[in-house]
Amino acid sequence: MNQALPPLPEREQIALLEPFDGLGLQDIRVVTTPQEAHDATKALLASGVVGFDTESKPTFAKFEVSGGPHVVQFATLHEAWLFQLHRTEFHGALGALLASTELTKVGFGLSSDLGLIRQRFGVEPQAVFDIDSEFRRRGYRKSVGVKTAVALVFNRRFVKSRKATTSNWANRQLTDAQLRYAANDSYAAIRVFDALGLRAAA
Repeated sequence: MNQALPPLPEREQIALLEPFDGLGLQDIRVVTTPQEAHDATKALLASGVVGFDTESKPTFAKFEVSGGPHVVQFATLHEAWLFQLHRTEFHGALGALLASTELTKVGFGLSSDLGLIRQRFGVEPQAVFDIDSEFRRRGYRKSVGVKTAVALVFNRRFVKSRKATTSNWANRQLTDAQLRYAANDSYAAIRVFDALGLRAAA
């Protein structure tokens, strides 16, 4: 194992860091019209690589099935787009983005997200890169999630609201807190990916 690897920060260390600067509401686009779907597709494909994540309504009962994802989000280094799945008229555009080999989609711990997408859309997502695999390649043995990665790479604390995490992502009108939470999950991924110098390799 590479002895030069900086140690992964512990939870207590991360709690002391300054917050990570995420996207504000002015940089978050919720796709609600065909024109917005067109604009999102054009901008995302032009970027070539985007942060990617999904949100699903949480399940609390033992055998309850999620029915998710309910939101799929993509982010560039400057803005984010959110697709709400109750808007079935945009499923075609979303499915094309997910299946595109021209658009690299990067994130953390994506296996469950991909499973739900396959189940919901019948689409096999292409060009997906889980950033945790890059940390493993570099010699880290423990799984590295978004909070640890942001602390390690930027020396910043990625704030994830538990209230937003467990909120109802199937709601047709998302709150400002939900918008920021969803957008910044994908935004943090593209920022880490970019900072690790992986853009050219994607």
